[in-house]
Amino acid sequence: MVSVIIPTYKPQEYIYTCLNSLKEQSLAPKLFEIILVLNGCNEPFYSDLSQFIEDQMQALNVRLIQMDEAGVSSARNRGLTKAAGQFIAFIDDDDYVSPSYLKEMYDIAKQGYTPVSNISAFKDNGTENIPNYIALSFNKNKLRSNPNIVQLRSFFSTACCKLIDRKIIANRGFNPRYTHGEDSLFMALISDKVGRLKLTSENAVYYRRIRKNSAVTKKRTIKKKIGSNLQLAWAFAKIYLRAPHRYNFLFISTRIVASIRNIFESRPST
Repeated sequence: MVSVIIPTYKPQEYIYTCLNSLKEQSLAPKLFEIILVLNGCNEPFYSDLSQFIEDQMQALNVRLIQMDEAGVSSARNRGLTKAAGQFIAFIDDDDYVSPSYLKEMYDIAKQGYTPVSNISAFKDNGTENIPNYIALSFNKNKLRSNPNIVQLRSFFSTACCKLIDRKIIANRGFNPRYTHGEDSLFMALISDKVGRLKLTSENAVYYRRIRKNSAVTKKRTIKKKIGSNLQLAWAFAKIYLRAPHRYNFLFISTRIVASIRNIFESRPST
């Protein structure tokens, strides 16, 4: 079974686009559950979401969890403690997925691969697509029969766009201390257990919404940007140094280099 974990904070209308996309999945409803974690807020959001789930999602297994602690990492960690599935999918509340998204990845995951999907980024108004470095990596690698973690390193800057076996995650989680780069840090942490990778078809798409003033697009001061990226680079280094026999040196090196490059660039590096 697949557990879909969706953290949400003071959700707006886009959360319903996300949930409706899960209603349209070609994967049989009995094969996946949705864990919606409302974090750092309560009413009226809890009641609104509860009503929508009751009215619109009766055919699906949906659990709504409220927690006072804020932060996407804490919400995802809570979701992991409640997940019953063998495979984990992370979806952000302002994004949505294509109808074949879960089924294609589930079919691949059952074969012993870690599947990664196509991605399409778009502006909040929904009228303009945005070039995306992960989409470029998908197109570059889609003809490879056995892509490796270095070739697909762009996909490891996010926890989304993939289906992760619970055995890979084990008892590890996201570090709430980091508010930038926490996805990349988590993926690096669990990369020691990631084996064979496989791309889905181009039809399995993760649609990423780019919103103004979101955590990803919000501007930071130069001082904060330098400090957070240097701290992140050191965190990657520590992951490798603590167990160099378990981790891919070249892959972790690309994470460190990307953190340094992010100081000078406006988007995440690969």
